[in-house]
Amino acid sequence: MASDYREPTYGNWRKPVSPGVGRLGLAGTLILMVGLIVITMIAMVSPVASLIGIAVLGLVMLPLVIQDQHGRTALQSLTARFNWWWGRSQGWHLYRSGPLSVIAYGSCRLPGLLAASRLVEGRDAYGRPFALIVIPATRHYTVVFDCNADGAALVDQRQVDTWVAHWGHWLASLGYEPGLVGASVTIETAPDLGHRLREEIHANTDPNAPELARAALEEIVWNYPVGSARVSTRIALTYEALPHPGGKRRDQETMVREIGMRIPGLISGLEMTGAGSARPMTADKLARAVRTAYDPNAQAGMEGGEGEEPRWEDAGPVAAQELWDHYVHDSGHSITWGMSEAPRGEVLSSVMSGLVSPHHDIARKRVTFLYRPHDPASAARIVERDRKDTRFRLDGNASAARNEIDVIKSDQSAIEEARGAGVTRFTILVTATVHSAEELPVAAAAVDTLAAPARLRLRRMYGSQATAFAAALPLGIVLPDHLQVPALVRESL
Repeated sequence: MASDYREPTYGNWRKPVSPGVGRLGLAGTLILMVGLIVITMIAMVSPVASLIGIAVLGLVMLPLVIQDQHGRTALQSLTARFNWWWGRSQGWHLYRSGPLSVIAYGSCRLPGLLAASRLVEGRDAYGRPFALIVIPATRHYTVVFDCNADGAALVDQRQVDTWVAHWGHWLASLGYEPGLVGASVTIETAPDLGHRLREEIHANTDPNAPELARAALEEIVWNYPVGSARVSTRIALTYEALPHPGGKRRDQETMVREIGMRIPGLISGLEMTGAGSARPMTADKLARAVRTAYDPNAQAGMEGGEGEEPRWEDAGPVAAQELWDHYVHDSGHSITWGMSEAPRGEVLSSVMSGLVSPHHDIARKRVTFLYRPHDPASAARIVERDRKDTRFRLDGNASAARNEIDVIKSDQSAIEEARGAGVTRFTILVTATVHSAEELPVAAAAVDTLAAPARLRLRRMYGSQATAFAAALPLGIVLPDHLQVPALVRESL
């Protein structure tokens, strides 16, 4: 029978804009206006001095006007270069740990933003053990769920659309979670060494089974994992100790108890999203996942049962070095990209399939979706402000077709929010890890090839590869809370 079912499309992703003149944001426009007023006052006294003032104002405004293809101004690029030069002169790009280092107790702690992090354990409402990652600098507590995602293979398209709809509802519900500041979904592809398959078959093989059947199983154990990949899906939710401005800051024991009570409800909400059976990760599993990310060669030893389970204090690399365009850590060489622009038009639900799937040119690939849900009050304020800002830009440049489309999209976002839709800021980080520096150009070319079908514009995180690598791990790093420049200033440039 013919079906009139039409696969739905998705889109209308908007990046909030700052009101300004031309390419300038609010801060740049204010600087320009103040500068013109000052020059006008100087011209009334000395025309020669006003010419000098015009030249100075032009030099000041030039870095704010020049932008690259990713929307970054020359001021941001120059600031990144200076910070990289300053950090390199201080030796901050090098990390050494272990018994011969200056790290306390000769441990291998995580570098960078995770250096002071620690793990605390608790039990949820069902009595299951779980681990919380504590970052003292921001007083954030992160719980990580390990999911067995169903995948879209041999699944009806209607079912996939249902999963997408429930995933949207689950993300919107995070805006009502008290104290939640961020969420992330990490999809990691890595080689499957076959240890799990071997243990499963050996544990369930009958000693009295026919010799032919046992021989066939042994052949499967040795041949099946060759060339196969393992796909891991992890969801991290980050809470802050201060539930709302003006509230009482909660201590560690209270956070463990309250998050443990919320875990069953959060997991139940994931059942209809295609995430499969989700369960909170324990301290041992988290330490193993992080250790493998920093030292890919350690995977064989840990899965084979060689040695002890790594502790959180020893989950970091023994040696790491950050370069301008890539990151070297123990046995791995990695490059991390960040999303600079989401797909402009409408896309289908399978748009990210190629990007998150295993690739033969990349040993380990990690695609992380970072979310910052807004509560209903903030969401209404954000969409209304964005609506006004886009109309302001349209009045300033009525002939720009892109500005007209932005007005239509901002109106649609405001209408959908008024009907109860959630507002969430998001970005994507892509990390490609290989075993040698010679393989990096091939991995970079592979990521560029995968980004095109996904209709993403990716930018290599120059000068911040170590931080981006850590943020792509399912450890709950909320990057805006670690920056020194306030968000209001950054968005107005």
